[in-house]
Amino acid sequence: MSSNLSADRRLKADWGRAIAIMQGARIPFHFFCMRSKFSAKPFIRAYPCEKQQAFFDAHVHAFNFFGGVFPAIVYDNLTSAVQKVLMGRARIEQEGFRKLKAYYNFDARFCNPAAAHEKGGTEGMIGYIRRNYLVPIPVVESFEELNEKLLNACLRHGTHRTQGRTESVDNLFEREKAHLIPLPAVPMGNVYVSETRVNKYATVIVDKNHYSVPVSHVRLKVRVELTIDRVDIFYDGRRIASHARLFGNNKWQLDPQHYLELIRRKPGAFDSALVIRRWRKEWPACLERLLARFKERQGDTPGIKDFISVPMLYRDHPPEDIEAVVELALENSVSTSDGIKHILIYSGPEEQFVPLQGWPATMIPDVADYAQLGVVR
Repeated sequence: MSSNLSADRRLKADWGRAIAIMQGARIPFHFFCMRSKFSAKPFIRAYPCEKQQAFFDAHVHAFNFFGGVFPAIVYDNLTSAVQKVLMGRARIEQEGFRKLKAYYNFDARFCNPAAAHEKGGTEGMIGYIRRNYLVPIPVVESFEELNEKLLNACLRHGTHRTQGRTESVDNLFEREKAHLIPLPAVPMGNVYVSETRVNKYATVIVDKNHYSVPVSHVRLKVRVELTIDRVDIFYDGRRIASHARLFGNNKWQLDPQHYLELIRRKPGAFDSALVIRRWRKEWPACLERLLARFKERQGDTPGIKDFISVPMLYRDHPPEDIEAVVELALENSVSTSDGIKHILIYSGPEEQFVPLQGWPATMIPDVADYAQLGVVR
């Protein structure tokens, strides 16, 4: 490798693919790699996709990692950067990529078509990453944890000596760093904003996937802010929903709280509603026991209708508080939502629950008394 620093102030960049075990499931993922030509210092970050927004996000994180911007970056003809390949090295670049270059003030150079060997250092680094940091298959709970592992791998690589060099990667990079372009005061924004209308299912479709909003917003126009990992939905300047972003097509991200008021008005839909069926697979066993008690004491339809007021309490109270109160209610034969709310209000973290003398555990409440609880804040 040449030691001419002025000639080697370049990064080489590309995508690789690998496998991880995430939350117990085997999933493919994409990792973006940047590697300095002079010092061989690498940066690696994992994503569930190779979309342009992930491509930009990887650049922002990489520049922060290096503490500056390399004057030139060498790419294959990635669709996130190149709209059309022309003769020789001429390219029509994607508009968003031109904005990225202008914001960080670097030049892009592209390999000739079918000549990815021109980026041999990066291609070799991708193989090195797979062999050394992704074998055995990483077991993680999230992309955040996976990226923390990859970042630590990049930092450990700083003590490595590249073949033919007498200095470590970090020592070489210290000399190289003085030649980088300073970072802008604020990273480039990477939020996609759009407007759309809520459909009859109380969802908005973003990037071919469905995200729920409160049913009171059906058919209204909303504003969507899409980041690499979140979908935030606004109406009249107020955020009405926030979801983890989905990747793929025709997937549904549903918040049960967005539908509970509607289901309380139509309790016959409780057992068949997709959002409830999904939630019941995850909610604590105490809720299932409470539902059975409500139905036994009040009857199926009134019991379901009253029970729905309990999970609605998750809007304003921590889950652990709700579940502790439900356990107390089960132990003390309380079988109405009014009883649950009484315990929640009057039982502090250091207080002992005192059974209400003469509490009518089998009383069926008048639903009209607390219809206002269905208001979505």
